Amino acid sequence: MTKNRRPYKTYTKEFKLEAIQMMRESDRPASEIAMELGIRRNQLYKWAEQLDSNGQAAFKGRGRPMKEDQTELTTVKQENVRLREEVEILKKAAAYFARELK
Repeated sequence: MTKNRRPYKTYTKEFKLEAIQMMRESDRPASEIAMELGIRRNQLYKWAEQLDSNGQAAFKGRGRPMKEDQTELTTVKQENVRLREEVEILKKAAAYFARELK
């Protein structure tokens, strides 16, 4: 019916900075550090690239900024899914009680 997408995992700025520092200062491979931290290896590289390109302005907010209309569209889609599920439940309940009355 509907796929339940796992929410994105968010990490604090401090966590990201420590992970980058571990990667750069350690002689261990990045894949080993990533496994230890429970993240993907290429995520470490992406964070390091963001830090290099943006400096202290890196890691502000929560992920990629959404477009103004995208948040409203997402909310409406989620509500639509919830309402469809409620309708299905009500249909099943109506069928159940209709059998009880006969």
